[in-house]
Amino acid sequence: MLNFTKQGTLTLLNGSGRVVWSSNVTRRVQNPIAQLLDSGNLVVRDATVNYYLWQSFDYPSDTELPGMKLGINLKTGFHRSFWSWKSSNDPSRGDFNWAFDPRGFPEPCIMNGSIIHYRTGPWNGRGFATAPSRQPTPHNIYTYVSDPEEIYLTYEPTDSSIITRVVMQQNGILQLSVWNNQTQNWDNFGRQPTDNCDFYSQCHSYGLCNNGISSLCRCLDHFEPKNTTDWARGNWSGGCVRKTTLNCQKEVKFLKYSGIKLPDTRFSWYSQGVNLNTCEELCLRNCSCVAYANPNITATNEGCLLWFDDLIDIRDLGARGQDIYIKLDSSALENSTTGKAMKLRIILPLAALSLLLALCIIWYIRQKKKDQNEGRGMRCFEMFFTRESKDEELDLPLFDFATISDATNNFSLKNKLGEGGFGPVYRGMQKGGQEIAVKRLSRYSAQGTHEFKNEVIFIAKLQHRNLVKLIGCCIQGEEKMLIYEYMPNNSLDWFLFDRDRSSQLDWPKRLHIINGIARGLLYLHQDSRLRIIHRDLKPSNVLLDIDMNPKISDFGMARSFGENETGAMTTRVVGTYGYMSPEYALEGKFSVKSDVFSFGVLVLEIVSGIRNRGFSHPDHHHNLIGHGWILFKEGRSLELTNTHLRESCNLSEVQRSIHVGLLCVQQRLEDRPSMSSVVLMLSSDVPLSVPKEPGFFTGISQSTNADSLSSNPGEPSANKLSITILDAR
Repeated sequence: MLNFTKQGTLTLLNGSGRVVWSSNVTRRVQNPIAQLLDSGNLVVRDATVNYYLWQSFDYPSDTELPGMKLGINLKTGFHRSFWSWKSSNDPSRGDFNWAFDPRGFPEPCIMNGSIIHYRTGPWNGRGFATAPSRQPTPHNIYTYVSDPEEIYLTYEPTDSSIITRVVMQQNGILQLSVWNNQTQNWDNFGRQPTDNCDFYSQCHSYGLCNNGISSLCRCLDHFEPKNTTDWARGNWSGGCVRKTTLNCQKEVKFLKYSGIKLPDTRFSWYSQGVNLNTCEELCLRNCSCVAYANPNITATNEGCLLWFDDLIDIRDLGARGQDIYIKLDSSALENSTTGKAMKLRIILPLAALSLLLALCIIWYIRQKKKDQNEGRGMRCFEMFFTRESKDEELDLPLFDFATISDATNNFSLKNKLGEGGFGPVYRGMQKGGQEIAVKRLSRYSAQGTHEFKNEVIFIAKLQHRNLVKLIGCCIQGEEKMLIYEYMPNNSLDWFLFDRDRSSQLDWPKRLHIINGIARGLLYLHQDSRLRIIHRDLKPSNVLLDIDMNPKISDFGMARSFGENETGAMTTRVVGTYGYMSPEYALEGKFSVKSDVFSFGVLVLEIVSGIRNRGFSHPDHHHNLIGHGWILFKEGRSLELTNTHLRESCNLSEVQRSIHVGLLCVQQRLEDRPSMSSVVLMLSSDVPLSVPKEPGFFTGISQSTNADSLSSNPGEPSANKLSITILDAR
């Protein structure tokens, strides 16, 4: 019971009348009232004076609303920050929180305990460099205050009818949402982190992160990898060092680097009234100073930021980025200038010749286009893809942008089905009446051209009732879209992990889904023209048609192999935590047995209705896989079964499915069965071997569990982001 005392204190009482929480108001007033404001702020105040004795906005949970002040009162030390929930059913503080770090030049960070998970970059006068939800928009006005008394950020909507919120999800993703009155749902608009380079210190010191390049990290100009061997393997943790070491006794100069996210400012020094020329002099006079910048893009030459440690967490932002001036040995710059002059003498004549040749080619192409208007779309399609993909004709229509825009009602929010790592997905209706699903590549997507090509090439060549059907694609300018058959029942996780919808999945339907996924994987591994390893099998990538038939989707991470190949090594581990096999997550080895492991996790999740990641048990620290194995060894496998299945399940079928799932998630890939064996075991009464210890099962502590790689105690089904940044070696 929530009680309001005559002294103006809110108290929460349990059934026996004991106080379990109190607003702890110390100041007493004559006529206290408690009031819930239209903003969502619950306040305690004097009825005659608009002075708040206590307000809920000072103690946010996982949600920020307009009008909240997030920051630090420097006089009292009072922090206003918000935290992720511990789990979807436990609103106590989880692992992640959003807070200002007052050290150096203050900037907000998402913290995972004491470790920085993500930082926005410093306030640049208009917004934060890498925070789409913190940029000025037509809907919101942001106010940032930093003075001797307090540091805080707040925002207000320009239109009071627009309802927005920012939620810290359990996996450390900050999601900005706007309420849609038509659909009565929250529509997602921007999140942070948005891509691989947003995660803190991906390229470590003096490394430049660029999500658009294959290697993700490169050293800044005039810097080189500290450990060349590790760097070549994709291990960037050592960072970069100057090619020519700084020496305070020698002449130094500054080189301007543009279009970047300014480095970590926690150990920097800042002065507001210093212009850029004076800032340079200050850095020159201090031997420890390594770089300087003006953080404020709205006030040129008014503000000086100095760094005294290695520059960490730099990324390429292009036009959205800022300038920084880094101290270098003058001899390095002189050698570079001389080398550039020599290169120009060679390059300029070649450039002129290349330009002339390019003009001739353009003229020739235009002449041909005049006589060949038909089939133009397919030529563009062929030009977009590599020669390898053109060896076999892809019978796939190319849609123009206007057609897709009309079908989705100009990508209306009410047509939006959801959003994953690739980008938003919209429902559409073609003029002939066929319903379609349109997956539109987002510019903030962690995936890109390579994944787009993969999806088109693989799905266009694969035909199976348990694989999603690709109807066509759209490639126009920067726009890249994939058009699929529409799945009216959404994805498997939409049903599986929702308390209400999961009851619609009785045991016959779940077994039907398990068998369908198994047959789809068998086709990919053995019966298709290509041997395909999916590498990102999870519930959100299994779609359900109107008859609840499962369709494996999202082949952006897939790899193909020759008839005699079964696997490979990679330094770029892709997929989703909780579904990766041990040898893949830790060593970069992937094979058909990697998909078998993911399938085993899926089976256990389908039977239990519980996510492998985020599972917790009061008696042990293991994940769902470990819990299932413990129950199996004790002869209590059926305890893993979802409560909704007790009336509809066939006990022997459930027990057999759990047994097969545990065989698929065994630690050693040699022990795991092939998908042909899995299909046989699920559809017959052949004897089953006893499963050995599963992957990531330890008797030490949770930190050795593979789930701890993600530091995520649980995630809502709306989050379908695929991780593509793990450097496990």
